Amino acid sequence: MRLSTKDFPLTSAFEAEVLELDPALPARLGENRARVLAALDERPVYGVNTGMGRLAGVAAPASNAYQRNLLIGRAVGGPPWLSAEEVRWLLLVRLRDLLAPEAGASPELVTFLVDRLNEGFTPAVPRTGLGSAGEIIPLAHAFQTFLGVGTVLVDGVETPASEVLAEPYEPGLKEAATLIQGSPLAETLAAFGRAEVRQLVALQTFAAAIAIDVLGAPQGIYRPALAGDDQVLRSVLREVNDLIRGAVERPVVQAPVSVRVAPRALAHLTRVAAELDEVLGRSMPTDSPVFLDGEFVSTTGFHAVELGLRMDAVTAALVHLGEVSVQRTHRLLDERFSGLPAQLAVEPGPRAGLVPLHKRAVGELHALRRLATPATLGSLDTSGGQEDVQAFAWAAGNQLRDACARMFAITACELITGSQARWLASGDGAPELRATYERLRELVPPVEEDRALGPAVTTVVSALRNGFPRGTGSPAREGSPNA
Repeated sequence: MRLSTKDFPLTSAFEAEVLELDPALPARLGENRARVLAALDERPVYGVNTGMGRLAGVAAPASNAYQRNLLIGRAVGGPPWLSAEEVRWLLLVRLRDLLAPEAGASPELVTFLVDRLNEGFTPAVPRTGLGSAGEIIPLAHAFQTFLGVGTVLVDGVETPASEVLAEPYEPGLKEAATLIQGSPLAETLAAFGRAEVRQLVALQTFAAAIAIDVLGAPQGIYRPALAGDDQVLRSVLREVNDLIRGAVERPVVQAPVSVRVAPRALAHLTRVAAELDEVLGRSMPTDSPVFLDGEFVSTTGFHAVELGLRMDAVTAALVHLGEVSVQRTHRLLDERFSGLPAQLAVEPGPRAGLVPLHKRAVGELHALRRLATPATLGSLDTSGGQEDVQAFAWAAGNQLRDACARMFAITACELITGSQARWLASGDGAPELRATYERLRELVPPVEEDRALGPAVTTVVSALRNGFPRGTGSPAREGSPNA
C-alpha cells in the first residue's frame, strides 16, 4: 500500500503486507521539517528546550540527547502488554499523526517507522498502570525501542530491542516529544472495541430471534411500525422480523420481558456505538506543541475525554444487553416458558441438561457488570500539580474490550442453549434460522448425556469472532478494527 498523505485509510494499512511511501512524500516532509527547524530559536518550546510536566518552565538543552532522554526516562510500565495486532494499529495511528504538517516529523523518522511496520516490529507496550495526563508512559515504551532500548515481542517472547534492531534511530529536535504526545492508545483500543461491538450487535440480534422462535413468542410486538420515529429501533425490528418470519407462535399473551425488550437494548447499543464512531472519525492535531501559522502552540490532543466517555457508555450498554441475554437463556431452560423438558435435559433429574451453562453465563455477567463503572472518571494530581486531570481513556478502552470478551461468552451460552431447545422441540423453526441451527449443531452436537460444555463455549466463541452464519447467509468477518 502506498502512503501519500496523513489521510490514508488505517484499515487498508493494517491489512497491507507492505507499506511504501509515495516518492513525492519524503520531499514534502523534508520541506516542512526545514520550516520547523528554522523556527526553533531561543524562545521556550515545550519538550524541545524545556522540561516537561511540572518542569515545563525549566530550560533544557535543545539536543538529540535530550530527545533520547524523553523516551527512556518515562518508560515505567510493565506487563500485561498489548497484543501484536493492537501494537500494529497503535504504530499506524502514530504514523498517520506524523504525516500531519503541523507535527514537523522528518522523512527519516517516517521512513524508519514504515520499515518497522513492514518488518512486524512489535514493541512491548503496557496495557495498564498508566497514570499520566496523556499516554506518555505507553508511548515511551513503544518508541524507546527505536533507540534500541527497552523490550520488543518476538512471537510473544520478551526480547531486548537491541537484539532485534540492527540500526537504531536517533530522534532529532522535537521528534521524541512528538512521538509521546496525543492518545493513540485510546484510539487503538476504541477501534478494536468498536469492531467487536458491531459483531456483537449482529450476533445478539440473531440470538434474540432464536429465543423468539424457540419460545414461540407472540410476534406483534416486533412490528417496525411500533418504533415510531426511532429509525434505529425500526431497523432492528425489521431485521428481527426478517429472521423470525415463519416461526410458530404459542398461545400465550406475552413473552417474558427479556424476550420482548431485546430490540430496544440492541437499538441503544447501536446508537451509542454510532456516537463512538463519530468521535473516532474526527480529525484534529494530536501533537503538542504543533507548528501552526509559523509558531509553536500547545494543544490538548492528549485529553481524549470524549473518546473515553463514549467507550464507557458503550460498555454500559453492553452490560444491559448482557443482562437481557442471560435472562433469555434462563427462560429457554424453564419448561414453563418453553414447553420443553426442564433444563433442556433429555431426562430431567438424572441428567442436569444445560443449566450449568446458564451458571457460566451468570458468572460472565457478574464480571461484565463490574466493568460498567466509568473508567474515564477519577483524576488525581501528578507532576507536582501541573498535570492535575487525566482522561483515562485508555482504561475505558481496556474495559470495553474486556466487556466484549464477556459478551462473546454470554452470547455463546445463549446460542448453545437455543440450539439444544430447537433440537428438543418439534419442527424446524423459522426458515431464516435453519442454516444456523445446523451450524450450531455441527459446532456443539445435541446434549443427550451430561458432558463438560466448557470446551463447547470456547469453540462457539471462536466461531462467533471469526464469522458465523446469520440466517441463510453469513456476515463478513471483522478482519480489522475499522472494518
